[in-house]
Amino acid sequence: MRILVTGGAGFLGSHLIDRLMAQGHEVVCLDNFYTGTKRNILKWMDNPYFELIRHDITEPIRLEVDQIYHLACPASPIHYQYNPVKTIKTNVIGTMNMLGLAKRVKARFFLASTSEVYGDPDVHPQTEDYRGNVNCIGIRSCYDEGKRVAETLSFDYHRQNGVDIRVVRIFNTYGPRMLENDGRVVSNFIVQALQNQPLTVYGDGSQTRSFCYVSDLVEGFIRLMNSDQIGPMNLGNPGEYTILELAEKIQNMINPGAEIIFKPLPEDDPKQRQPDITRAKTWLGWEPTVPLDKGLELTVKDFRDRIEGNLN
Repeated sequence: MRILVTGGAGFLGSHLIDRLMAQGHEVVCLDNFYTGTKRNILKWMDNPYFELIRHDITEPIRLEVDQIYHLACPASPIHYQYNPVKTIKTNVIGTMNMLGLAKRVKARFFLASTSEVYGDPDVHPQTEDYRGNVNCIGIRSCYDEGKRVAETLSFDYHRQNGVDIRVVRIFNTYGPRMLENDGRVVSNFIVQALQNQPLTVYGDGSQTRSFCYVSDLVEGFIRLMNSDQIGPMNLGNPGEYTILELAEKIQNMINPGAEIIFKPLPEDDPKQRQPDITRAKTWLGWEPTVPLDKGLELTVKDFRDRIEGNLN
């Protein structure tokens, strides 16, 4: 098949492209390189089945493809809050452009939505029918509400225009190729520990997250895209850890002598996040296979290679 991946030079997009190329598809990568990097897709540049287009999805584009994986959007608070207007435009206008493309060429459309649509949840763990608790005027709303609108658009295009859609809600994902400066908890702790800095925990560290290794997530993407299910579907690891537990794990792996310091919790930071993955298990036979310790080892190695590479 000929498959378009928006945001294909990013963390998730590049891992997805690796899998799609290995399966023998023709892949078109679309990226404006706001948070993506050519380093992530360098190995495919000379491959005749791979095409890179530098493009911002808030502008329309005409292409012929069979499937669209729509991943383009900064996903870490530092990046999406840096230019919140651009973030919501990417989620709304960008998604509309990609849905319009899917409608025209009759491609199957896959939306990478987020657990952020649940906001700071009142229900735990979160099932797909939970409608969320989002502050629509808060500093995270450009992303949270942007993705909620992206889901709305997807279902409206499906109902009104018959577009074949798939919607996934991604919970915290980590792995090689995460940006060093993305401000997410895994990358923050790893970089701080590698650079002999204190590990910064926001709040008292009792807030929880669930961490899914990137290869598990990509497997879920491909299974959903090629199934008969529309979604929305949670994809994430139901193993729940406090932020303090994560800090201590990374501290022990890299620098057991590192100090852990505490800072105030940012506005609207969710207290609990854990996916209910009953749908993914039942419909796709999918569940995560990579344990946190193993995934962290692989991630730390990748960060260590990059940080030391930058120093040499």
